[in-house]
Amino acid sequence: MIATTLPLRDVHLPAAPGWWPPAPGWWLLLAGALLVVLVIAAVRLHRRRRCRRWESLFDGALAAAGGAAARVGMASELLRRAARRRDPQAALLQGEAWLRFLDGGQGHDFGAGDGRVLLDGGFRREIDDAQAARACALARGRFIALMERRR
Repeated sequence: MIATTLPLRDVHLPAAPGWWPPAPGWWLLLAGALLVVLVIAAVRLHRRRRCRRWESLFDGALAAAGGAAARVGMASELLRRAARRRDPQAALLQGEAWLRFLDGGQGHDFGAGDGRVLLDGGFRREIDDAQAARACALARGRFIALMERRR
């Protein structure tokens, strides 16, 4: 018998793993990220729908009011209702205290600007349509902000 020697070769490393399919941990991470994105989208959609509902409520009530004075009176009434939702004592405020509450410390122009007409505009015989429109637009923004706040 003749002995043959086998040529020895160096250690071979296996081929690098492919990038697909990912490991189970990556699937879990992807599922978690997708879940977070879906929850954020659902919350934003819910808030947008709720905001549209408040806008349509305010706009519908103003559209049902007759003239400019009636629209200002309705805007004031809706603001009182929204304020009562946030703070039951706020609806009892009168005059400058009411305007300061509506300003909310953020300078919404209720105390010194177009919003002053909300104090007595609903009781006036004549009111400028442009002034009423500006006051109602200001009231609309504050109404939605008050309705969106949590208790």
